[in-house]
Formats: sequence, C-alpha cells, structure tokens
Amino acid sequence: MATPLSADRLLRALRAEGLTVIEHRSWRTNNRNHKGLWGPTHGVMIHHTVTSGSASSVELCYNGHSALPGPLCHGVIDKAGTVYLVSAGRANHAGLGDDNVLQAVIAERATLPPDNEADTDGNRYFYGFEAVNLGDGKDPWPAEQLLAIERAAAAICRAHDWDERSVIGHLEWQPGKVDPRGFTMDSMRARIGKRLDQDPDGVAEPEKPKPPTKPTKPKPTKPPAVKPKPRPKPVAYEPFPGAAFFKAGRNSPIVTAMGKRLVAEGCGRYSVGPGPKWSTADRNSYAAWQRKLGFTGSDADGIPGKSSWDRLKVPNV
Repeated sequence: MATPLSADRLLRALRAEGLTVIEHRSWRTNNRNHKGLWGPTHGVMIHHTVTSGSASSVELCYNGHSALPGPLCHGVIDKAGTVYLVSAGRANHAGLGDDNVLQAVIAERATLPPDNEADTDGNRYFYGFEAVNLGDGKDPWPAEQLLAIERAAAAICRAHDWDERSVIGHLEWQPGKVDPRGFTMDSMRARIGKRLDQDPDGVAEPEKPKPPTKPTKPKPTKPPAVKPKPRPKPVAYEPFPGAAFFKAGRNSPIVTAMGKRLVAEGCGRYSVGPGPKWSTADRNSYAAWQRKLGFTGSDADGIPGKSSWDRLKVPNV
C-alpha cells in the first residue's frame, strides 16, 4: 500500500530514471478524482493505445472520448521512447478487474491468478501507461519504446520500494483484454527486475560493506536468569449480532469496525468511509468478502451470516 506520488515526485522519478518527459497541457490537474478515490496505489499497469501517431494519441489519452472520458492514463509512451504526462490523479485506464489479481500484486507473488472476475476498481489502485501501438500483433515495438516502458515502470517501483511483480498488463487484470500485444509481460517484468537491481544510471549497486566482526566475549559461567514473558492477552472479537442487525438506518460503531476490516481484507467498496451507518456501500463490501470466501448466489447477498462474520474477525468496540 502506498500514497500516490505527487505530480512533482512523479516527474522527478521518471526523469531520474533517464527518461525524456514532456508535461502535456494541464496534466497536474487533469484527473477523475471527482468520480472515485485515487489510492492507495499498489502497482503499475501497461496498455497499448490502438492508435498511431504521437500527437493524436496523446490528445486522445488526455481528453478521452464520448464513451470513455479522459484522462485515459498517467503517461503516454510513444515509439521514440518519449513519455508524455497527461494526469497526476485518478485516470480512466484500468476499469473493473479481478480482486484476486490485486491481492497477488499487493503480495508481490511470482505467479498471477487468472483474471476471471470484474469486481474491483483498478482506476483507484494502479498507475497506467499507454504505449502507442495499434495492438494488431504486426505494429512493431521499437527498442526505444520498450526501454521507456521498462524505465517508466521501474521509476515508479523504485519510488514506492516495489519489485517488478508490482507491474502487470491490462490483459492480466481485466477479462477479455489483450493489451499490451506484441511482447510478454513476463519478459518485461524480467527487464524491470534487472533494472531495479541497478541504480538509475544502469550501474549495478555495490554491495554494502559488512560490519567488522567484534571479538567474542567469554561466556559467563552462570547464565542470567530469564524472566518469563507475560502472556499476551487474547484478542476479543465482536460476536455475530444476527442478520436482522444489518438493516437500513442501523447506526453503530460495530458497522464502522466491520467496514475497516473489509477494507483491510481488500474488499472495501467505499467512496467515503467506512462509517457507523449501515449503507449500500457496506453491503457491497460485505458481498465482496462473501465472494472472496467462496460464497455465491444468495449466499453472497451482502448480509452478514455467522460463518462469514466469524472469519472476518471484527474486533470488539
């Protein structure tokens, strides 16, 4: 979990990685923050534009179109390897994707699960880069462009202390997507990982010198008495208050505690909150938790049951 980079920090990180960066128009304030939360950030997502030409592609990603308002990413990477910044906030690039993939990215797992669900807002959690390419499998990917993708992703990973497993393609996030098409994300992650083992100028980081070994002290003839550590107090959890408790108008600190646990489990669906008043956002968040546990149909209707409640472990309030 990380706080999104400010516009200045994003610009500095990209340029420190050796990229040519152009600040396009009012990119610092061009965002979709009025439509949802931006952050916490968890990773970087790579796309292709399905367009050609730098100027027209940058304008499209800055403005969007009638069916998809802009901005459509944070940066556009053209075939010469130049990065055009078009947003420093929430951008319309990732859409709804698979929460299991998000959890794997957060944990930086080596293998991603299949993206077979569309239940999580990726625009909140991912930086997005659109690379100018038709995406037909024939349009070439110049070496300068691939290097810029590698550098841009590495710059953000370096700024947040992430590794290369925090970088995914759109096709690994949202069912039905194919971008980026023309290279594999495994090969790109390998390049990013190698870069992160170097400093931004491409020089391998030196190993830290080992501290000098201290002379060993003679062992005491009688070991000092060890005081037993006090046993930690058992954690108390909120007992299941019954399904009837969760109804419209219910106002209770239990609802707030439940919401915080749902957010911690990656199931929060709140634009604001959570708060003490039971709401549709609470129900949608709890439904995501039920689905995460494997419940389906009416068993994942968002109304807590004892089994799912006990596994959520809501602390006493």
